[in-house]
Amino acid sequence: MTTETATDVFEAHRPVLLGVAYRMLGRVADAEDVVQEAWLRWSGAPREDVREPRGYLVRITTRLAIDRLRQIKARGETYVGPWLPEPYATDFGDTVPDTAERAVLADSVSVAVLVVLESLSPLERAVFVLREAFAFPYADIAAMLDRGEPAVRQLAGRARKHVEERRPRYDVDPAQRRDVTERFLAAAADGDLEGLMALLAPEVRLVGDSGGKARAPLRVLQTADKVGRFLVGVAQKSLPGLSVRFLELNGGPAALILSGGKPDSVFQLDVADGHVQSVYIVRNPDKLRSLAAA
Repeated sequence: MTTETATDVFEAHRPVLLGVAYRMLGRVADAEDVVQEAWLRWSGAPREDVREPRGYLVRITTRLAIDRLRQIKARGETYVGPWLPEPYATDFGDTVPDTAERAVLADSVSVAVLVVLESLSPLERAVFVLREAFAFPYADIAAMLDRGEPAVRQLAGRARKHVEERRPRYDVDPAQRRDVTERFLAAAADGDLEGLMALLAPEVRLVGDSGGKARAPLRVLQTADKVGRFLVGVAQKSLPGLSVRFLELNGGPAALILSGGKPDSVFQLDVADGHVQSVYIVRNPDKLRSLAAA
């Protein structure tokens, strides 16, 4: 395999590798670092015996991501306020034509699922991502992780049960979510408390991620009254040069709020039965850098 061919093969699989790394880490910069390290290993290693490049590259990427995740956990850093995954652009376009496959990929990268994945062990998370998001056979996952297949099946069952017990329920219809998101933002921007209350579920949760580097609630807000009044209060403190851009992040519609043309925050909603169940707001500037050119 020539260097040019090796580059082409790697680039063809880069979206999958980045998808695996991001679902493992919840951080775009860390995921990109892992994929870059995978490229260095791929380009510098003998490849004569590699019969299935996709599986080989996913194996390297997964192991690197596990190592990175263990390093992050070992550092034991204290995050200021609630943690949310870094917003991740997921416009699948024509790369995933199958509707069912698109739904699975979108669900596995949703904010709600990624928050739950943070509570899994690195190995459980790897097995869940490879099996549930990318449908790798158990035998292949066992080979990637140097584990026996029975052990991998046990990890998968434990991780799946953990996620199902803790993940909130939400609708995956993008058209409905986009419609509710637009009405929600319009009511919030107008300071329309009555309009917000009509959209918010009674036990709605608002999770704000600032990392202590911007203004956001340091605790999760719950109930429609608390969330609605908080949003109306925020609307009264207008930003200079405010504009809104809709885009697809984490498998669903999201609103990127810009101030003077620069990313200020990202709003994403979980919607079920036509009502907002969760409001996610990312304001940590470190997590908005990748959206500067969005």
